[in-house]
Amino acid sequence: QALSEIEGMGGRGSNLPEMRVRLLAKRRVDMHGFCNPSGFQRSPYLSARGNFANIFQGSTEEGYKAYHADKYDEDKNPNGIINFGTSENKLCFDLMSKRLTQADMNVMDPSLLQYPDWKGHLFLREEVARFLTYYCKAPAPLKAENVIVLNGCGSLFSALATVLCDPGEAVLIATPFYGGITQSVFLYGNVKLVYVYLDSKITGTSTRPFQLTVEKLEKALQDARAEGVTVRALILLNPQNPLGDIYSLSELRDYLEFAKRHELHVIVDEIYMLSVFDDSATFHSVLGMDRLPDPQRTHVMWGITKDFAVSGIRFGTLYTENQDVANAVASLCYFHGVCGPVQHKVAQLLRDRDWINQVYLRANHARLKAAHTYVTDELKTLGVPFLNRNAGFFVWIDFRKYLKTGTFEEELLLWKRFLDNKVLLSCGKAFECSEPGWFRIIFADKAHRLQLGMQRVRKVLEEREQEILAEEKQQPCQSDQDGKADSTDEVIFVSHHQDPTCASSSSLGDLIGLLQQQMRSSDWLQKNTAEQFA
Repeated sequence: QALSEIEGMGGRGSNLPEMRVRLLAKRRVDMHGFCNPSGFQRSPYLSARGNFANIFQGSTEEGYKAYHADKYDEDKNPNGIINFGTSENKLCFDLMSKRLTQADMNVMDPSLLQYPDWKGHLFLREEVARFLTYYCKAPAPLKAENVIVLNGCGSLFSALATVLCDPGEAVLIATPFYGGITQSVFLYGNVKLVYVYLDSKITGTSTRPFQLTVEKLEKALQDARAEGVTVRALILLNPQNPLGDIYSLSELRDYLEFAKRHELHVIVDEIYMLSVFDDSATFHSVLGMDRLPDPQRTHVMWGITKDFAVSGIRFGTLYTENQDVANAVASLCYFHGVCGPVQHKVAQLLRDRDWINQVYLRANHARLKAAHTYVTDELKTLGVPFLNRNAGFFVWIDFRKYLKTGTFEEELLLWKRFLDNKVLLSCGKAFECSEPGWFRIIFADKAHRLQLGMQRVRKVLEEREQEILAEEKQQPCQSDQDGKADSTDEVIFVSHHQDPTCASSSSLGDLIGLLQQQMRSSDWLQKNTAEQFA
């Protein structure tokens, strides 16, 4: 639909700013979030689809390009951009480079240089099945015949969207979510996303900010159907990016039961499953459940990119019991295969259980925890609210008090201001967050870059705070815009991710700390001075 509209409005050589790309209803993909047609001339050398792909970008891509053009280097480019925007683990290069260059990795058999089974070499799929059986705590051994290997989870999203949905159909996903999924499902398959909007207010059955509930899923699905949209699947991210939430077993079962009632496929992305770095949090894999409500429509993804700190090695794996889905995805592996020598290295890595448990995971979790503690301590010092989670490489931060009018335009200006000060963050719009002012920061980086990057963040925030105070002194009677949240009316800062049953065990010290945090994050004292009362 989108492509035909572009083609019908333009013709080759047309000026795209003249066009109105009217893609979707409110709950579907808002192309303004990642299309930037300003000043863009339609190329006569490209099809409508090619032109669309050419302008398919947003703040995430813009920042990523700026970073690669001006990378920070301690010696060669100390004034370059520090990347807190791309979700990579930069803490374990020493461990991984040492392991990946050991003798058992350097094998070059003839079979590795020939075309493989498109699902992946059998030796690798068997190793993946054993690996997932162990780390997902599967109740029974997983089978190699249900494993498919592709070059990354982005390719898996593209392939699954293509084989599960027809063009113009849709997939449910809760916002905020990792924005790369939009590109994966839309550019190839023309599959849309139906948003399940989550917000920071704790209302109804919610017990934490941005909590996904079955009620919210039901509402989004029914609204989409009322608009004539056919929804074929639900995407779950666990642990969730960018929130860091880990779903409980009961929540997972509720989501899967919801999908079964509506005959929806469920795509579960568990790519951060081994990046839970605190013993207080427990990850539950869908593959570890005793009984799946609808095993033929449940498909689980994982890859080594995040958990093993090797984002440059493109490897993702799908586990599905549905052989029709497996064979359909495998037919697309021709375009998304993993080269033979890399398949050997990955199999050797996954096989080395002792090294993974005794060396790598221990060191990785300790380093992630230390880096997370440093960044969150800095945020506390600044009086900035955030979600305090123990999974992934990111912190979801509330910068709403630095927005005067509380709009996405102002959020983008703040994002660009960070970039101008040589620190790349990700703004909430890149994750389709429904509330302007939320940002994601990546903390899985070396100490010297974290320190310098947080200094640059602090500089921007302090300057912005002074500007807002100066503006308010000039207009003391002007009230806030309706869209700006009052930081005193809801608990945003969460000291621990607890189940409701154990929430009552919080100590008095935790409660006092929470109260102090709310007082620091509130601008009430700044607005209500003695002079204004007089």
